[in-house]
Amino acid sequence: MPDSSPMDSIYVTREDAIATVVLNNPEHRNALNLAMWIRLGELMQELNADDTLRCIVLRGAGGKAFAAGADIAEFEKLRFSAEQAEAYGEQMHPAFEAIEHSPHPTVALIEGACVGGGLELALKCDLRISNRSGKFGCPINRLGHVLPWVGMLPLVQLCGRAVALEILVEGRILTAEEAYVKGLVNRVIDDEAVEAEAYGTAKRIANGAPLAARWHKQLSLRALDPRPLSAEEGREPYRSCDTEDYRAGVRAFLAKEKPVFSGR
Repeated sequence: MPDSSPMDSIYVTREDAIATVVLNNPEHRNALNLAMWIRLGELMQELNADDTLRCIVLRGAGGKAFAAGADIAEFEKLRFSAEQAEAYGEQMHPAFEAIEHSPHPTVALIEGACVGGGLELALKCDLRISNRSGKFGCPINRLGHVLPWVGMLPLVQLCGRAVALEILVEGRILTAEEAYVKGLVNRVIDDEAVEAEAYGTAKRIANGAPLAARWHKQLSLRALDPRPLSAEEGREPYRSCDTEDYRAGVRAFLAKEKPVFSGR
């Protein structure tokens, strides 16, 4: 478990095999400054190395915003030229990469604003569950900024080029219902029930076979690659049948019992 405290700008809590990463800057709608981006990457890397985990929930503190993006107040000092922006991005990207390539399934619990860099973070999660008050967008056309590839690729993959351009060149903020129709979120839940739904999702994931979940994450990413599968890649899914988890799952099913998975 990473060493963090609810007084930190980003902190981690844990219940059984589920960890929660909390973006903790509610006075500024959980906007992330550079130090927070760096810390998020560090915490995620520590969680990724913990084989006892089975799911990670990412959320914002305060219940009013998931994340309102990057902290623009520091842009004039730290991100005011192409050279500075590239250096800034290089320090942000480990957080995105650690979320996208986490071995554990990740769930974004979205309440309120999920815009700019906050939307980029949510796009890197495996599942996105929003309350009805959720707001989605990336109005960087007002800054004259261009969305880097780390955000552009998942945005186009999830909702297609036309919707991505609607979000980027129009700069309109979408309701949660619109975001659902356009493929940005998996579910939209009433405000008072969204936390229970997100953690119910995390528990269902945690109760499943962890090795199968990791394989499904890897194979779903490979499915986006247009290159033909090699013979070895074609055999990869069948390797799961050599695991203790597979044997435990089959035997539990036949015995009408709840399976207990060891992750082996």
